[in-house]
Amino acid sequence: MRIRYFQIISFLLVTTYAQAQSLQQNLQTAFNRLQQDSQCKYASISLTVLDAQTGETVFTANPDMGLAPASTLKTVTSITAFNLLGKNYQYQTQLGYSGSIDANGVLNGDVIIKGGGDPTLASWRWASTKENVILSRMVAALKQAGIKQVNGRIVGDDSLFDTQSVPDGWIWQDMGTYYGAGTSALCWRENSFDVKYQIGPVGSLVSVIRTVPDMPYFSFKSEVKSGPAGSGDQSYPYLPVGNKMMYIRGHYAVDKTKKTIGVALPDPAYDAAWRLSDTLKRIGINVTKEPESSITLTSRSEPLPVQASSLTTIQSPVLSQIVHWLNRESINLYAEQLLKTLALQSHNTVSTQSGVETLQNFWKVRGIDVNSLRIYDGSGLSPGNRVTTSAVARILQSAVGQDWYPAFYESLPLYNNMKMKSGTIGGVVAYAGYQTHDGRRLCFSVMINNYNGSTTIMRQKLFKVLDELK
Repeated sequence: MRIRYFQIISFLLVTTYAQAQSLQQNLQTAFNRLQQDSQCKYASISLTVLDAQTGETVFTANPDMGLAPASTLKTVTSITAFNLLGKNYQYQTQLGYSGSIDANGVLNGDVIIKGGGDPTLASWRWASTKENVILSRMVAALKQAGIKQVNGRIVGDDSLFDTQSVPDGWIWQDMGTYYGAGTSALCWRENSFDVKYQIGPVGSLVSVIRTVPDMPYFSFKSEVKSGPAGSGDQSYPYLPVGNKMMYIRGHYAVDKTKKTIGVALPDPAYDAAWRLSDTLKRIGINVTKEPESSITLTSRSEPLPVQASSLTTIQSPVLSQIVHWLNRESINLYAEQLLKTLALQSHNTVSTQSGVETLQNFWKVRGIDVNSLRIYDGSGLSPGNRVTTSAVARILQSAVGQDWYPAFYESLPLYNNMKMKSGTIGGVVAYAGYQTHDGRRLCFSVMINNYNGSTTIMRQKLFKVLDELK
């Protein structure tokens, strides 16, 4: 009986070892084929595969090569946030006022919306966060306090964060787009709005016919040309600097059906104040002065009013729900807000740089060299980020078994029938995630930088390598 037992154990060990050897060999063959592909002649490629349960190395190729991770960096930001903030963390936005309310219901002071860093305020992704719902809650709080007129202003206070909304390293062309929206302690509608186009013949100027929602305090100058069929959307909005004029440049294909681009809000705190002020006026609660924000007041060297009395507190969805959309839709703003929140929770100066340092220090204590996480942001949009697949894979492995791991795993999209986060910027394709191979759970990170030719074809070639993990 004992001999039979040892025979079974020996067989299982040999079988497991043979399977591991076979996987390594297959990965090496597939990786070599990719490296020798003409699209990768001048490319840098790295792949790390670990056992997700034990952390044992399954396969590596150039694991310590620093490469641009693109949006796969969001997995690192997400996991760090889960560790430092907890899966049930919620942001808080405070609505209050300065001054006092007289017997006639006149507020002699300012209504203040004080942001707490919530990236979901007025977002359309949850029923509880939609713009009309948030505005209704604010109006209800004002009415409950007996306010019938505001002898003052609505002020959007985003002073909790620093004044640098866009991380170092982002390119100018991205900054006016919805995916390049800057951070704010008082976000509003994901700091973006839509511009609707009217398209004419090829070579003619594209017209801006309206915005959603209406943006009456902005003017738009289109220098966009109608492009030939198949040329896609290559139009870019440029944020106004010191004025209300926004330029849009580039070209937009005549055959595109959407005819809409997403544009970044330069001052979301102002837009939040404007929306509440406009809503109050529409329902008969007069606001005597124009809305303001931290930016508009600072530009005139005027102080921010201090909130003396509270009206209501608006809480965000919990972190696990925020991370769900962050990774599923690759929302850069959510990642950048989380990075600054890491600094806030660590009692550091609230900036992107201090958020980066908080993230690096967290993983340094856990044995990951900070030089393997040389980053400028939390989303991966900066082309200057340099991260190793070894570091990303180890961070992915550390998540397994945590109480928030199921929420993180579920947040990862499904590509090539694999749960993984994608990353794509100029000359970069990357993936990071999990896969089960012959009953063994694996985690992996792969990055290609500086390939040539079609991104779609490059992605399919990379999938052939990852198919070996199935």
